Amino acid sequence: MEQTKKLDMTKGNIDTQLLSFFFPILLGTFFQQLYNTADAVIVGQNVGKLGLAAVGGTTGTLINLFIGIFVGLSSGFSVIISQHFGAKNNRLVSECVHTSIMFSLIVGIIVSIFGAVFSKIMLLYMNVPENIMPMAIPYLQIYFLGLAPNLIYNMGAGLLRAVGDSKTPLIFLIISCFINIILDIILIRFLGMGVVGAAIATVTSQTVSAILVITVLSKREDALKLYIKRLHINFPELGKMISIGTAAGMQSAMYTIANILIQASINTLGTDTIAAFTAYGKIDTLFWMTIQSLGISVTTFTGQNFGYGNKDRVKKGIIHGMVLAIIITAIVIILLKLFGRTIYTLFTNDTSVLDIGTAMLNFMVFAFPAYITIEVFSGSLRGIGDSWIPMIITASGVCVLRIAWVIIMVPRYPNIFTILWAYPLSWITTSILFIIYMFGLSKMKFWLKANIY
Repeated sequence: MEQTKKLDMTKGNIDTQLLSFFFPILLGTFFQQLYNTADAVIVGQNVGKLGLAAVGGTTGTLINLFIGIFVGLSSGFSVIISQHFGAKNNRLVSECVHTSIMFSLIVGIIVSIFGAVFSKIMLLYMNVPENIMPMAIPYLQIYFLGLAPNLIYNMGAGLLRAVGDSKTPLIFLIISCFINIILDIILIRFLGMGVVGAAIATVTSQTVSAILVITVLSKREDALKLYIKRLHINFPELGKMISIGTAAGMQSAMYTIANILIQASINTLGTDTIAAFTAYGKIDTLFWMTIQSLGISVTTFTGQNFGYGNKDRVKKGIIHGMVLAIIITAIVIILLKLFGRTIYTLFTNDTSVLDIGTAMLNFMVFAFPAYITIEVFSGSLRGIGDSWIPMIITASGVCVLRIAWVIIMVPRYPNIFTILWAYPLSWITTSILFIIYMFGLSKMKFWLKANIY
C-alpha cells in the first residue's frame, strides 16, 4: 500500500489547503534561516561585533547570490513537477525527479569550487573593511566548499513540496538546525574556533539535511521515488524546467546584485553600521520567511490546479493568498515594533550598534506592505508557467530602480536612511507594475475580472 505524504490541492477548502501547506513551509523556512541567525547570535556574543559583521552582511549577501539563483531555478523544477502531478503523469514526474537531483549535484560542485577560489576577490570588490577581512575570507571559503549539500537539500525539499508534502522538509530542517546550534556552541564558545567554527557547523548541518532528504526520496513508493543508479539528465524536461526557473533565478540574482551595491555602500559607513545592518538582516527575516512561504504555497496551489485545468480555483487561490498576506504582514509589523530592540540584544549589547539597528528597523517595518503584491502575484504567475514577464517587471521595478538610487542619491546624501529608501521605493514601483500586468496584460486578466463567487 502506498504510504507517502502528498497534498492534492485540486479539491477541498482553499484556505485550509493554503494554510496547511503554508505553516510547514514557514516553520521550515524559519529553521533554515536559523542556520545563519544562530551563527550571528553566537558569534556576536562570543567574538564581538567584528565577528558579527564577518558572518553576515557582505558574506551573507554573496552566499545568497548563488543560493538565490539556484533556488530560483529549482522553482521552475517544482512548477513542472506540480503540473505533471496535477495531470497524474507519473512517468514525467519520475523523469523530473532524477533530472533535478543530478542537476543539483553538478551545479553544486561547480559553484563550490568557483566560490572558494574567488572569495577574497569578491569581498575586496564590496569594500569590506580591512579589520573584518581576516574573519570574512575563511568563513566564506568554507561555506562555499560545503555549498553542494545545501543545493541538494533545497532541490529535494522543492520536489517534496511540489506534490504537497511540506512537513517532511520541515522535520529535516529542525534536526539539522539543532545540530548547527549545538556545533556552534561547541566550536565557537568552548573550542574558540570563532567564525571558522560557525562555517564548519553550518556546512555539517546542511550535509545532514541533504542526506536525510535523499534518503526519504529513495524510500518513497510513488512517482517521486529516487533511484540513485538512475540519476540522469532528461534534456527535454530540463529545458522546460529551466525555461521557467531561469526567470526566477535571474530575478533572484538581480535582487541580490542590487543588494550587493547597497551592502557595498553600507560598508563605507563603518563597522557599527555594518554590524547593525547584519543583525537587521536576520531580524527582518521574520517578514520575508512568512511572506515568501505564502508565495511558495500560492505557486504550488496554482501549479496543481492549472495542471488539472481548474481555472476557478486558480483565481480564488490568488485572492485568498492576498488576504492571508495582508493579515500575516500586519502581525509581523506589530511584533517587530513592540520587540525589535529586544531582539537586537540577542546579537549584541553594543549601544551604538543597537541604536543604529533599532532606527533601521523602525524605518523599514512600515514599508513591508508594499511587498505583498509582488510575492503573491509573481508566485501565482509562476504557477501557470508565466515567469519571464514577472522577471522583467521585477528587474525594472526593483533592481534597476534600486541600483539607480544607490548610484545617484547615496553619493549626494551618504547616510543609512538614504540607502534604506531604496527598498520601499522599489517595492511600491514594482507592485504597481504587477497590478497593471495582472489585470491588463497577463493570461489571467479575464479570470481575475470574472465573478467567481
